[in-house]
Amino acid sequence: MSRIFGFVIGAIWLLFSLNAFRASAAGWAEGHSDLGFWYGVIGVLLLIGCGTAIVGTLRYRYEGPSKPSPG
Repeated sequence: MSRIFGFVIGAIWLLFSLNAFRASAAGWAEGHSDLGFWYGVIGVLLLIGCGTAIVGTLRYRYEGPSKPSPG
């Protein structure tokens, strides 16, 4: 169950990064190179965070005590 939270956070950050890239493209298209550049930087940072959340969730292994089996 806890792995789902890592994937959900990664998916949310992916949506944020795609929104930032969309704003970046709109900024470049309208001639606002400063907005295009900085939204691109924000998009890249969010994409790195998204990848870290997903890869970290995939690599995480719980090594604590296990629950006793019922019965």
